Amino acid sequence: MNKARKKFIINAECAMFILLTLLLSIINIVNFTMVSEDADHLTGIIAEKNGSFGRDGSEAPPIRDPLHQNKRYFDSMAPDSPDNKASARYFTFAFDENGNAEKIAFNISAVTEEEAEKWAKSLLNESTGWTNTNYRYRVYELNNKTYVTVIDQGRELLPSYRILQISVCGGAVLLVLSLIILIISGKRIFKPLEESDRKQKQFIANVERDFKMPITVINANTELIEKEHGQSEQTNIINRQLRKMTVLVKDLSVLSISDDKNISVSEINLSDMLNRILDYNRAKFENKSIGLTTDIQEDIMINGNEEMLRKMLIELMDNSLRYSVSKAHFELKRKNDRILLRQINDTTLHNGQTDQVFDRFTVLSNAEGENSAGLGLSYVKDTVSAHNGRCRAKVNDGSFILQIDL
Repeated sequence: MNKARKKFIINAECAMFILLTLLLSIINIVNFTMVSEDADHLTGIIAEKNGSFGRDGSEAPPIRDPLHQNKRYFDSMAPDSPDNKASARYFTFAFDENGNAEKIAFNISAVTEEEAEKWAKSLLNESTGWTNTNYRYRVYELNNKTYVTVIDQGRELLPSYRILQISVCGGAVLLVLSLIILIISGKRIFKPLEESDRKQKQFIANVERDFKMPITVINANTELIEKEHGQSEQTNIINRQLRKMTVLVKDLSVLSISDDKNISVSEINLSDMLNRILDYNRAKFENKSIGLTTDIQEDIMINGNEEMLRKMLIELMDNSLRYSVSKAHFELKRKNDRILLRQINDTTLHNGQTDQVFDRFTVLSNAEGENSAGLGLSYVKDTVSAHNGRCRAKVNDGSFILQIDL
């Protein structure tokens, strides 16, 4: 599958997951909050009635709870309706200063009176909350005594738990369905783009191949003319243009990299490879008065494609030669289980001017006057991606820093 299509599907699926999680979380939080408020409303009424609804819970209208002024008290569906109060499963115990317990109300069958008394005593230092998952309690002071009311909300919580289960299962099903839809639609959406990309690469490869022959012929004939008649302004112009064309063809050659990840790999000593390339280019840095420093850890091994990695290092070297002002530095180290490669050089770029440095055909302001097609760092990024790595670039106080993690 094309990398861009994979990235699109992963990002879209992550967005769907975040939105579903947010929506379903809000629904369930609101739902459980409403159940808690209903339970607090009932325990508040019990507290106003000195710890008990009465024997049948059907006496005169209750006093309004000041925290719930907008509730309808006689609606048959309201939590404090006569039917709901009559069926409420709760117990209340009062404790004096010495810790002696007095049963005020006991209308529950899930526990014995002795268990309920111990339970209530364990909550004396609390205020309001949940206990044993399905039970809501309230602790309050009346007549110099501490009252503890515990009400069973298991029946009321059951629909909430069902909604939670449906939310989790439904969300998982929606994520799977969305993934299937994205995979199917992604193929259709990206098919024209993939075909266009394939044709572009084929065209560039053909141009590169077709340019090499005439450049070679022109170069050979120019050398022959110079041998027979000596150098002239015309041959110098031809040679300058040939050098420009040679650089452009070299840049085009980097686009021949394949997106196929089934590349041949072998164990490579990356430290030795980088040192050899640095030694070969040291004279070039000296000729351009660029101070070259290195910090290369020995014997760093990597499983990768030797040709691709060599081209990548050559592109980094070429980039440093072209755009360094007076200093260039290369680092290669192993950090934990990753390989860290850094190219650092001084630059005329300003902070924040590296957003598109890895895009194809992108030429930054410091490349003006250079024979560059803006393809070198694009090749670097493709090679790093083919080796399951990542690369980043930034400008920090006059230094261009390119970091590769492999």
